[in-house]
Amino acid sequence: MGEVHIRARLTNAIDEALFRRGALTADRVRSCEVDAFVDTGASRTVVPAEVAERLGLAIRGQRVVGYADGHQEAVGMTEPLVVEIDGDNTVDEALVLGDQVLIGQTVLEKLNLLVDCDGRRLVPNPRRPASRV
Repeated sequence: MGEVHIRARLTNAIDEALFRRGALTADRVRSCEVDAFVDTGASRTVVPAEVAERLGLAIRGQRVVGYADGHQEAVGMTEPLVVEIDGDNTVDEALVLGDQVLIGQTVLEKLNLLVDCDGRRLVPNPRRPASRV
């Protein structure tokens, strides 16, 4: 299978909520565009420490993650962030790990997206039509 890389916007969900409530101005909402690797073997979203810091995401706990080679490690889990892909978005938490942003199955399922291996892109799941209002 070919690798799938996408552009995604990541936003601090707490900042966004404070903005919606009028407690924070738009220019104070921490957000960034990233090149992300879609990893169908990963369950969760993963962000490097520098991205978590740029977004102002505190570590709210630890999770034990398992690797393909069988070893396990405790890593930090962030406060919520908004993951936006192709104009649609969802809220997720991210593991703080590595040096690139990974989009895992949790976000793909929430956004109703599948990987088109031949086209190396994300596509809407035809078996579950979008329910946008």
